[in-house]
Amino acid sequence: MPWWRRREARASRSEEPTKENSTQETTSERVVDDPRLLIPTQEARRSSSQVQPVTRHRIAASLRRLKIRYLTDQNGNLLAMWERHAVLFALEGPDDEILVIRARVYNTLPPEFADRAYAAFNEWNQTRRFLKAYVGEPTERGNLSLYAEMQLPLVPGVHDALLDELIDCGAAVASAWCDWLHDEVVLL
Repeated sequence: MPWWRRREARASRSEEPTKENSTQETTSERVVDDPRLLIPTQEARRSSSQVQPVTRHRIAASLRRLKIRYLTDQNGNLLAMWERHAVLFALEGPDDEILVIRARVYNTLPPEFADRAYAAFNEWNQTRRFLKAYVGEPTERGNLSLYAEMQLPLVPGVHDALLDELIDCGAAVASAWCDWLHDEVVLL
């Protein structure tokens, strides 16, 4: 059963409100024999409700609206840093149409913890919807880097409110992932 209400028509009541029903509505609702459903619409919460291509400039504007401080690297990618992790916001793909949100914890793991990391990340990936976690290539010292990543193909474009929601979701889940690694899995 759909969660949308059927279209409703309002008919005015012929009787005047009395003391007993003065707080009630003066109109009554009846269901019209219209099979179409009333689909909820969302109002744009932010500056632009027009769908536009995703650019680094728009990602930076979204980060500013969300009050996330960031740095820009030489390639134009945006990097936000927290106490235990950093999150890269980048555009990849042949036409820079894929929004990539990639988190990396600052700590690395020695190679002997690889099996434990794989088991933990398999659990994360099976039980969580966003930011798929993976073990990166060994560093120069032979330690393993830990990543979580979300890739969103946005070829048709996106409006500001949805871009803000995607970036906010990526940043929030990255923090939850990092906390999970430190506090629940005690991998780091």
